[in-house]
Amino acid sequence: MEALKQGADALFILLGGIMVLAMHAGFAFLELGTVRKKNQVNALVKILVDFSVSTVMYFVIGYSVAYGTSFFVGAEQLAAKNGYELVKFFFLLTFAAAIPAIISGGIAERAKFWPQLIATAVIVGFIYPFFEGIAWNQHFGVQAWIKAFTGDEFHDFAGSVVVHAVGGWIALPAVVLLGARYNRYRKDGQVSAHPPSSIPFLALGAWILIVGWFGFNVMSAQTLDKISGLVAVNSLMAMVGGTITALLMGKNDPGFVHNGPLAGLVAVCAGSDLMHPFGALVVGCVAGALFVLMFTLTQNKWKIDDVLGVWPLHGLCGTWGGIAAGIFGSKTLGGLGGVNLTAQILGTAMGVTWALLGGLLVYGTLKWTMGIKMSPEEEYEGADLTVHKISATPDREVSW
Repeated sequence: MEALKQGADALFILLGGIMVLAMHAGFAFLELGTVRKKNQVNALVKILVDFSVSTVMYFVIGYSVAYGTSFFVGAEQLAAKNGYELVKFFFLLTFAAAIPAIISGGIAERAKFWPQLIATAVIVGFIYPFFEGIAWNQHFGVQAWIKAFTGDEFHDFAGSVVVHAVGGWIALPAVVLLGARYNRYRKDGQVSAHPPSSIPFLALGAWILIVGWFGFNVMSAQTLDKISGLVAVNSLMAMVGGTITALLMGKNDPGFVHNGPLAGLVAVCAGSDLMHPFGALVVGCVAGALFVLMFTLTQNKWKIDDVLGVWPLHGLCGTWGGIAAGIFGSKTLGGLGGVNLTAQILGTAMGVTWALLGGLLVYGTLKWTMGIKMSPEEEYEGADLTVHKISATPDREVSW
């Protein structure tokens, strides 16, 4: 029976890893559909190469930083218990690799290719796993201190804060330090629109992310005996809440409609195992409204050129999700309890602060040492031609 359980757990978390791996195709197509046509190839290449760099860094350094597990041992030891520790690494790697995928959307269309890969290596190797270990592996006694101070530990079941808020808040200083795209904000005060190149690809990316998210959330149980249908239904309710609210507040705009469900899913991750489905619906509705409102403010009023709106979507909705777990996870509002608002605010604030400092350090150092922004000429030509020497579609068909 024990061997059967080990095999079932390994298969369970492996399937979760595969589903979250598929989400990276969603990141790629969401960015591809949002950027202009001359940057579509770059969007696809960045996500795949970022994932590859993330894999190496997390395998060699990051996983050890977070969980103290080293893979510099024999294959016989690694294969113990059906290789569960290896597939657990695979599953958690897909979370870690989401950080550069999130950042990629914010800095799209004008960031240099190689400096971003260096940033990916540092973030996934050190910055992200440092906080991951605090939140999910009891590092430095932080969780014990929060529990002693508030009565409960900081709770983040599937990464509203650990993954999404951290990724979004790292992206904010990256976007600000990088500066806006050429001619995005003109000297006369006008905002130049850069419309999405492909709504169908944008929608495809959103749908891939939505489907994969049920692996992201449900499989965060990590063993088969801890699986919860409550997580699945709460994820569903938050997703549709975000969609409907974004539709109404975004005045039928397809970009808002397809980012609304993602906002809801980001926010519900932390408390998806605790909330009542009605609570999850409210959390998703608030997240959808938050995204539409803050995306509009950052782009048009504050003139922060966050191309895919990753700070509102992941940074702010992730922050809301961490706090919301302490509200709607309480028994008073129909939740399972075991969580409180003070603990959630403390843990969320720690994640946000660490991400901001990490983003400033990494991207500030890169800007000072080697530069992070393409030249106006390179940006005008587009990253597809200047970096990859090929466009997404040929200007003409070759005839013989």
